Amino acid sequence: MLCQVYRSEKKQGAYLYLAHGKTLADIPEELNALLGQCVQVMQLNLAKRDKLASQNIEVVKQNLKEQGYHLQMPPKAAVQVLEYGK
Repeated sequence: MLCQVYRSEKKQGAYLYLAHGKTLADIPEELNALLGQCVQVMQLNLAKRDKLASQNIEVVKQNLKEQGYHLQMPPKAAVQVLEYGK
């Protein structure tokens, strides 16, 4: 299963996986607005992989099969809150 991976120029840390044969014109308009300009960074053959660095490969494959794309958003930054005694 081949896919192209694009990096969003607008949303730092966001990546879009597109199923083979799909183009950026095929993604929903709302998603296009969120991501803005995208740059292709790699092509992956998911059939030759058991896992991905930060995504569940089975979820990625399922999304590519069902909707033609998978959106990887940046991880949320952990916020630590210190409580001070009174």
